[in-house]
Amino acid sequence: MSQKREMTIRNQLFYILKQPIASVLNQHFIDYPTPSNLSYWWGFGSLTGICLVIRIVTDIFLAMHYTPHVDLAFNSVEHIMRDIEGGWLLRYMHANGDSMFFIVVYMHMLRGLYYASYSSHREFVRCIGVVIFLLIILTAYIGYVLPWGQMIVWGSTIITILASAIPVQRLRVRPSSALTIVTWLWGGFSVDNATLNRFFTLHYLLPFILVGASVLHLAALHQYGSNNPLANPMSTPVHIVPEWYFLPVYAILRSIPDKVRGVAAIALVSIFLLALPFLKSLYVRSSSFHPIYQGLFWLLLADRCLLGWIGCQPVEP
Repeated sequence: MSQKREMTIRNQLFYILKQPIASVLNQHFIDYPTPSNLSYWWGFGSLTGICLVIRIVTDIFLAMHYTPHVDLAFNSVEHIMRDIEGGWLLRYMHANGDSMFFIVVYMHMLRGLYYASYSSHREFVRCIGVVIFLLIILTAYIGYVLPWGQMIVWGSTIITILASAIPVQRLRVRPSSALTIVTWLWGGFSVDNATLNRFFTLHYLLPFILVGASVLHLAALHQYGSNNPLANPMSTPVHIVPEWYFLPVYAILRSIPDKVRGVAAIALVSIFLLALPFLKSLYVRSSSFHPIYQGLFWLLLADRCLLGWIGCQPVEP
């Protein structure tokens, strides 16, 4: 009876996975073949997606309490920070999330440049990535304007005036009138309430455009694969190593041929750390006034980094 029920569940899952939306999700997120030679550097693309989701969620909740008006915008931000329960957390997650967004995006782009991941028929992937990067910059800038402080008003005036450098300066709305690009951005003849409303609307909508561009970026990436162009996906690693935080311990075990002695060496480190508070009591605890102790501290840090580097190297005679 249990085998028959198991077969029924498998058939139902198989039927669901054959549906249009489910099959696409299954193809790109479940059954997508990921090369085994990828490293942590290939995780920054996924991290950008996580940052984008956090940004959209916080954006939606902040928009419930924000007032896009030149007389009320700053006070509404203060209201979010002081009066809304958890509002300070939402705003800091939104603002600091943008900083983290740029960090992971820069790391993702630098990894692609270093490994030349834009080659081998991946030109379209790279072009969409550049468009996403420009959209992120635009979204972050217009979000910077929304609190509407004194410095922000003058900063937005200077930045929008830069649009006057665009060769096409006249936008024909109707045959009898023409607007300059700067006037169209301002919504008038100076930075005012219309400007703030336009920036707020764009800041709210652009993340959803980013989602669509990210889906295209991911689909184009999966078409040609996300493998390192310099690596052979069929070759196995030269050696298997543990996670980075185990590498110093792994180096000690590997450098001592005898298993018992290796475990004893690691135990000595733990015993020393436990006994350190009882070895000597310092009246002035800062190492800034104890040059020998300070030197030993930096020697310990360098030794740990060296052991970590040794632990990730291939085994040699």
